[in-house]
Amino acid sequence: MVFKPLPVKKTRECVWLLNYLVSDEVLMENVHFVENAEYCPKAIIMSTNCVDGVPFRFYKQNILTTDAEKSFHDIRLNQEEEVFIELKFKGAYRTPQYAAVIEENPYIPENMIPDKKYGLWAEMILDQSFSHFRRKKLQTEIDSALDRKDYESFAKLTAELNRL
Repeated sequence: MVFKPLPVKKTRECVWLLNYLVSDEVLMENVHFVENAEYCPKAIIMSTNCVDGVPFRFYKQNILTTDAEKSFHDIRLNQEEEVFIELKFKGAYRTPQYAAVIEENPYIPENMIPDKKYGLWAEMILDQSFSHFRRKKLQTEIDSALDRKDYESFAKLTAELNRL
């Protein structure tokens, strides 16, 4: 399936809406980033060009619109209502920043709730970060051992790096 890029106007509206939300602390208290946002009473789903899906959808109760401007007006007029946002982009599940803000969706039907999904996801990202840090540290130590012509340390550190 070929996914057509967002029209420039749609892109601007999405950025404008996100900037509006971020600029207001009171609004941000009611914003939650979740998966499967379509099950929430009031939700926004935004997809980038690199993934399959409709670029923009706004759900409120049983109403669906693809007009970002209508969602903006609803959010502006009903600032006390919670808004659930789902962002769909390539590599979302490997992005530590996204993992840091995503919450469990309280409106997902019981039969769709995965066991300990977010805990495992966070653990996986933490493991990857630790592994990346350890590799970089070993590479620095290997370079230092070579500079000192300490071949014994070089061999030991290289073996440890290969085990990683």
